[in-house]
Amino acid sequence: MLTDAQGRLTAALAGRYTIERELGAGGMATVYLAHDVRHDRKVALKLLRPELAAILGGERFLKEIRLTANLQHPHILGLHDSGEADGLVYYVMPYVEGESLRQRLAREHQLPIDETIRLATEVASALDYAHRHGVIHRDIKPENILLHDGAALVADFGIALAASRSDSGTRLTETGMSLGTPHYMSPEQAMGEREITAKSDVYALGCVMYEMLAGEPPFTGPTAQAIVARVMTEQPRSLTLQRHSVPPHVEAAVNRALEKLPADRFASAAQFAEALARPELTASRTVTTALTARPTDRWRRWFALATGVAVILGAVAAWGWLRSPRAVTTRQFISLSESIRLSTQVPSLALSPDGSLFVFKEDRQNGRLWVKHRGDLTLTPLTGTERAQYPFFSPDGQWIGFTADSRLKKVAVGGGTPVTVADSAAAGFGGATWLDDGSIVYVPTNLLELRRVSADGGPTSLVLASKDVSFVGGGTGNPVGLPGSRGVLFQLCMSSCVTMSVHVLDLRTGKEKRLVDDAAQAWYLPDGRLFYVRRDGVGFVVPFDLNRLEITGTAVPVLDGVAVSASLGFAQLSWSRSGTLVYERTTGAGATENVLVRVSRDGSMAPVDTAWYGAFNSIALSPDGRRLAVSSGLGAAVSIWIKQLDHGPFTRLTFAGQDRRPFWSPDGRTVAFVRDS
Repeated sequence: MLTDAQGRLTAALAGRYTIERELGAGGMATVYLAHDVRHDRKVALKLLRPELAAILGGERFLKEIRLTANLQHPHILGLHDSGEADGLVYYVMPYVEGESLRQRLAREHQLPIDETIRLATEVASALDYAHRHGVIHRDIKPENILLHDGAALVADFGIALAASRSDSGTRLTETGMSLGTPHYMSPEQAMGEREITAKSDVYALGCVMYEMLAGEPPFTGPTAQAIVARVMTEQPRSLTLQRHSVPPHVEAAVNRALEKLPADRFASAAQFAEALARPELTASRTVTTALTARPTDRWRRWFALATGVAVILGAVAAWGWLRSPRAVTTRQFISLSESIRLSTQVPSLALSPDGSLFVFKEDRQNGRLWVKHRGDLTLTPLTGTERAQYPFFSPDGQWIGFTADSRLKKVAVGGGTPVTVADSAAAGFGGATWLDDGSIVYVPTNLLELRRVSADGGPTSLVLASKDVSFVGGGTGNPVGLPGSRGVLFQLCMSSCVTMSVHVLDLRTGKEKRLVDDAAQAWYLPDGRLFYVRRDGVGFVVPFDLNRLEITGTAVPVLDGVAVSASLGFAQLSWSRSGTLVYERTTGAGATENVLVRVSRDGSMAPVDTAWYGAFNSIALSPDGRRLAVSSGLGAAVSIWIKQLDHGPFTRLTFAGQDRRPFWSPDGRTVAFVRDS
C-alpha cells in the first residue's frame, strides 16, 4: 500500500523514475528503490521528509546539495539527480548492490582489524577529498557507509549541511528537530555550535572505527541526552582492554580522533589515515593517553570497586567537563561496607570544599554521620550526630553542619560534642547552607521561609518569606549559597514535590526569582555556570551571571542517572569546589545500578559487559577466571547468579531468598554462599 507522499511522488515522476519499493527510512529521508527510465538503471531515490522540506525551503536545499554533485572520488557515492515534484523534494543516488556498514556490524558485531583499518582509510580518503573542496559531511555513521565489492562508499555527502540551513534562517535545532546521530556527534556539534569544521568529521570517523573494533560506539546510553552527556564528560574505554589484538598505534590514533577539543585532533582526515598506516607516528601517543586517562593514586586508594553495598555511589572528578574539554574526567564507584550503608530517605551526602573528606548518613534507625578521608579505607562515626540529615561543610572545611531533632547543629570535622546553632530547623524536607561570611541560611520548621543565623549561634533573621504560595506537602528547601554570600539558590516544592523549581534569592535586595522548572537542585560552579539536576536525574550546566543572578545561555546535559527523591525533591548529590562530585547513581525510581569492571595494572578500568548491570552485592571469580558468581538483588530477593565472562549469559543459581557472599570450590564445580535466615 502506497503512502500519500509515495503516491504523489510516483505520479509526479511518472516517465522519469518508477518507484519499486521502500528500502528504509531515516531521520531526514525515506529511501526507495527506483528504476531510472531514461538510463535503464536502478537508483536509490530519497524523499526528503515533508516537514523538514517545509522548514528548510526546497529550493535552498536543492541548491546546497547540487554542490556535492561535483564531488568525484572512488569512495564517494555520487549524486545523479535532484528536484522538486508536487511539493516534494527528492534526490537520486546510485543504487549500490551490497550492504551498509551498519548491516555488516549488526551481523558480525566486530570486524577484523586489518579490514577495519582499510575501511577507515578509504572513508578518510573520501573525507579529505571533500574537505579540500569545502564540503563537510556532518553525519558520518555506519548507515552512511556502504560496502560495494568490499570497498567503502560514503553516502549523503553534504546533505546534512544543506539541511542545516533554511530560507528563513531558522536553525533546525530551534524547531525540535536535530541533525546528526548522538553516538557519532562531536562535542561541538552536540552543543549546537554554528561553525562545524572538518575535525567534526574526523571525530565521527573515530567513533565509527571504535565501533568496528569494539562492537559498540565509544559512548552509549538509554536516551539521546544520556549519550550527549557521556560525549561531553567521559573518556572512551580502552580499546586494547576490550580487544587485546588491537595494535597500540591504532588505539592511539582512534583516541586522538576522539579528543574532545578540536585542536587536539588530527588536523585532517588524511593525517588520521597516515597515523593508521605508520605506527611510528602515534606510538608515543599511546603512553601519553594511558597516563592521562588513569585515575591518580590517591583516588584509587579512596574509591574501590563497588560491591557489597545496597546503594552505589558514583564519584566523578568533574572539574574537567565543567571547565574545559581539555581536562580529563574520571569516574569511580565508592564502596562503603557491608554493614554501613547510605541512607536514601533524606539528603545524606557532603564533600569538603577541597574534596578530601566525604561525609554521609548511615541507613539505620537513629543513624549517625560517618566520615571517610581520602586515602583512608576506614570509616569514622561522628558521635552525637544521631538522626542527622542534610550534612554540609563550612567554607574552610573545618566544621560539618547538619539538622537533627528539629535543630540546626554543627560538629568539628575531627569529632567532639555537636553545638546547637538554632532551634526550629525543618526535619525531612528542608536543609541549610554555610555562607562565605560565616552565616548559615536554613529552612525553619514552617517550610515557608529561609532564615539566617551566625554560625556561632544567636538571633536569627528572616531573609525569605513565601507569601504568594500556599504549600501542600512542600515548601522551600535545599538551599545552596553563592560565592561571596551574593545570594542563595533554593528549591520551591509543592504538592509533595509534584511541582518543583529552582529559584535564586538575592541577599542584597531580598528579592527572589525562578531560574529552572522541573529541577531538584542547583549549584554554582567557579567558571560562571550553574550545574543543576532535573527531576529525571539528568544533570545540566548553563551559563549564569553572578552579578545579575540570571541564566544567560543554553543548558547542556553533562550527567545522567542521578538519584532524585520523588517525594522530597532532592538530588542525592554533593559538589566540592575542587571539581569533584559524589552522587547516588540510579537507573530509575527506586532502582540501583552497579557495574562491574576490570582494572588493569595501570589503574584504567573497563566494564566487564556494558549490557550487564544491576544491584550486585558481592562477587567471586572462578578458579579458571572464566565465570563470576554474583550476589544480586534488593531487600528480601537476593540470589546467586553465574556470569560467563565477558559477554556470556547471566544465569540464576539460587531461588530461595537472601543469598550473599558466594565463593568457589578449588575445582570450580561448586559455589558456596551465606543465606540470611
